Parts: sequence; structure tokens; C-alpha cells
Amino acid sequence: MPDKTKTDKLLYLSYYFPPSGGPGVQRTLKFVKYFPQFGIEPYVVTIREKSASYPIIDKSLLKEIPKSTKVYRTKSFEPLRFYRLFTKKKEIPYSGFVNMDKGTAYQKISRFIRGNFFVPDARVGWKKCAYKQSRKLIEQEDFKALVTTSPPHSSQLAGLRIKQELGLKWIADLRDPWTDIYYYNDFYQLPWVRKKDARYEREVLENADRIIVVSESMKTLFAAKSDKIDPDKIYVIPNGFDEEDFADEKPGKTTDFVISYVGTMADQYPIDSFIGALSKIRKAHPDVQIKWRVVGRLSETIKEKIKAHDLKNIVELLGHKSHKVAVKQMLSSDALLLVIPKMKNNEGILTGKLFEYLAARKPIILLGPQYGDASKIVAECKSGRSFEYKDGLRLYAYLDEMIKTWKSEKNLDIKNTIYKKFERKQLTRDFAKIIKEL
Repeated sequence: MPDKTKTDKLLYLSYYFPPSGGPGVQRTLKFVKYFPQFGIEPYVVTIREKSASYPIIDKSLLKEIPKSTKVYRTKSFEPLRFYRLFTKKKEIPYSGFVNMDKGTAYQKISRFIRGNFFVPDARVGWKKCAYKQSRKLIEQEDFKALVTTSPPHSSQLAGLRIKQELGLKWIADLRDPWTDIYYYNDFYQLPWVRKKDARYEREVLENADRIIVVSESMKTLFAAKSDKIDPDKIYVIPNGFDEEDFADEKPGKTTDFVISYVGTMADQYPIDSFIGALSKIRKAHPDVQIKWRVVGRLSETIKEKIKAHDLKNIVELLGHKSHKVAVKQMLSSDALLLVIPKMKNNEGILTGKLFEYLAARKPIILLGPQYGDASKIVAECKSGRSFEYKDGLRLYAYLDEMIKTWKSEKNLDIKNTIYKKFERKQLTRDFAKIIKEL
């Protein structure tokens, strides 16, 4: 039960916050939404929309911020906004430029500049502004602790400065790896810049009073960065789903067999086996209208592969949608595709998308490491099957099995409720306990 005997004030630094959209904002938004139920009053420091480099805008998420939550929005210097002006592109690059095709000379130069002149990331201009606003609040309020969440990891550097200069207890929440992220080598960093970035990472991990990560593999990864890091101060709180997001949504009926993918799929997402299996299964079941729906963006390379397999007419590219619409698309699907990027240490990648897939209760087709954390969760929740990247034969067999069942039953929904252990309210309770113990 929520502990309402005492309310503790919490300073929470998060670059991504509504009206920012996309998966990165969900974790912070849901913690902030449910903290008050567990005796935590969050004060959020974030960036102004006009100053921000948000790849995705979702104003519908503003409605989920509790009216009692105090939100302080600051200015920032954002080089990515100038990047969009110079390139005349409508999109702001995501972390790692994964939504930008990297074959051109201009893109390579842009990545080099990003990797060597903006360390640890292109949102580093917000660090000073976040610190100044935080200092002002700390002088006015009695905070129990500070939470900084990343990426962007420059937010953690603001937390480090607050810890060192103002002495506030500090919890660093790391949603992704830092120097081990799958796109890290795409920035062509000079050796001395790599060392600088690695030093920033170690200083954050060594000085934070508590560290929160999303998977056991990430805990192992960060604990090994320095002998000065106590593994016992690293806690695993995975991403999750908000039951309220799914409570009032009714799945739409369709006569097609729909496989949906939600999010951005870059070149590092090897889906050749899925495309091959999809091509074969389409011919094996000519009486079924099969559709692959993408709520997000595919790289140009993947689009070319789709074209080469003559699948263009069954692929539906919807582009990025609001979170509410994305949930509806999940619920109106028959199966959901999840792909873990192929790179070193990808066993610990646990995207928030996985847990919303679980809540949608549709069978999951997972391409990724068989012994990775995502594969273990899918197996634990009995919510689909996992396949290695080149396991096209087993993948085809699974698609064939699902379609045959769908033909007779028209319903592939997962019946068990194991997935409920990842509900956001429960995860927020775990986080609040760490804060209060600190």
C-alpha cells in the first residue's frame, strides 16, 4: 500500500519530458505520475519546448502530468536545431543519428563533429542551464534527493556537479548504456575524446549514491567500469507499462493478419530473416491478406530490402504517432515484432516497447540474442518466441503456426497475466522505497 505518512521532496532532472514524445519520455513521466502515491513529491527540471531538440512531439502526454507537479523549464544551447536548418531536414536526429541515413559524406562529417565537439552528447548545452535552475530550487526547498535520468548522459554531468558542489544525495537513472551503446562507433571519435567520455562515465558511476538501470546485464556492465563502484548500490528497475494506457482502449477488428512494429528501425537492426520468412509465408497462405504495419520509421536500407522481396504492397508505413495511437495500433494487431539491434553487449537491451507489447497481450516475435534479458522476459511471460538473427526457418514455422491458428480462431491473444509484474505503479513503488531508504 502507498505510504502517505510522510512526503519527501525530490528534485528530478530529465531532458525528455512532455511535450516530448517517443519511448524515452515514458519512464520519467510514469514515475512522476505515480510518485505522490508513495510519499514522494517530484519537482521536475526540464527544457523548454522552444529550446529543445525533440525528435518527436506528443502533446497528448501533457495531460498525464499531475496538476500538483511543479515543472521548471529552462533554456539551452542546442546544436541539433542548427543541424536541421543547414540540412533542411524536418527531423531532429535521435541519439546516435539512428534516424538519419549515414552513407553521405555530409552525414559522416556531421557525426564526426557530434562525436568530437559535443561530449558526451549533442544535448550537452542543457547541462549548465539545468544546474543553475536546480541550484536555485535547492536554495528554496528541502529536497530528500536528486534523480537524473539519461540519455542524454550530459544530464548525469549536471547531477555530478550538484552532488559535488551542493551535497545533495544523488540517484543516477541510466536507461541505456553510455560508451557501450550500439551506435557509439558511428561518431568517429578521436582517441583522446573517447578517453574523456569514458572518464565522464566513470565519474558518474563512482560518485552517484545510487544507480538505477533497466536490466541485470546493464548492472553487470556498469559495475565493471571501475573498482570504485560498489555493485550493491546498483538497482534494477526495468521499464514497464501503465495499465491506465490500456484500460479504456478497445482493439480494432480487422480481416487482415497484421504484424506491427512500433518505433525506429535503423541499419543495426538485422531483419533479413524476418523479411525472408514474410515473403515465404505470404506465398504459403495466398488466401490470407498479410500486413506488416510500422508505427515509426524504417531506414532506407531496410526499405530497399522490402522492395527487393516484392513486399512493398503489404508494408504499411504510418510514421510516428502519439502514444495513445501507438497503443491502439498494438491492440489492433495479431502479432508484434521486436528487434534488438545487433551489437556488443546487446543482451541487456530492454526497451520500454517490450513491456507495452506484453500489456497488449499479442504474441511477440523477437529477433535478438537468445540469452538476452528481453528473450528471458518473453519466455517468462509466455508471450511469444525469440529467434536468433539468422534463424529464418524457425521464424517461418512460427508464422505458419500463428496464421493457421488465426484462420480457425481469429484470436491469438495471450491469456496469462504474468506480465502484470511490470506495471508502472508497482515499479514506482520500488523506486520510492530506494529514495526513502537513501
